[in-house]
Amino acid sequence: MTILPVFTSRCACCHQPGDELCRPCRFALASSRSVHVTNPLGQTPIRAALEFEGAARRAILGLKFANRRAVARHLAGLVVRRLDLRGDRTSGGPAFDVVTWAPTSGRRARRRGYDQAQLLARHIAAQLGVPCRRLLWRQHGAPQAGRTRADRLQGPSFRARRPGRPLRVLLVDDVVTTGSTLYAAAEALRQAGAGHVTSVAVAATPDQIVRPAPSVRTTTAPVVHLRLLDRAS
Repeated sequence: MTILPVFTSRCACCHQPGDELCRPCRFALASSRSVHVTNPLGQTPIRAALEFEGAARRAILGLKFANRRAVARHLAGLVVRRLDLRGDRTSGGPAFDVVTWAPTSGRRARRRGYDQAQLLARHIAAQLGVPCRRLLWRQHGAPQAGRTRADRLQGPSFRARRPGRPLRVLLVDDVVTTGSTLYAAAEALRQAGAGHVTSVAVAATPDQIVRPAPSVRTTTAPVVHLRLLDRAS
């Protein structure tokens, strides 16, 4: 008698029975391009491991809205590898002192039971071998919906913990569109005394590819301008 395997989980992308990400969907994620994204205000580009489409979009939406928390570990691994966050390992130390995240609103975190950006940051920190600490708190403010383009580009407001010394901070989010959330979070960290802030996201929603990006060791990444509609965190 042939005994068939019994699966208690489904792929976060295609919903077929099996692991949190099946083999075809892992391949689809691996084939997606990493991107550098720029903001019309001209701040330092944000690096994203994936384009927010196809398998990447389905996996992230599963993480955010369907309680597919197990997929966060795999997405974090893609961020670390594709953006080469370990840096030059011959230097004898990690490239960052601490990993933190751009927190979603307290209301959304309570409704979901978790903050997806925090989950990603914890997995990234574990893979880099550095601490993960909460350094940012999201301030109450008007919702992004219905705001003008200029207001959206200002982003939400954050309060940052003042570090005891200048730190090299890796700031993590799940999806970036205008970039306003990560830019506002990074600026709050700098104002609080962070030494250097590097902003990364799992995925970015591109609007238009404008020119080749500087080459990176892991992949060729286009530079894109972002849609002028902020996301719901």
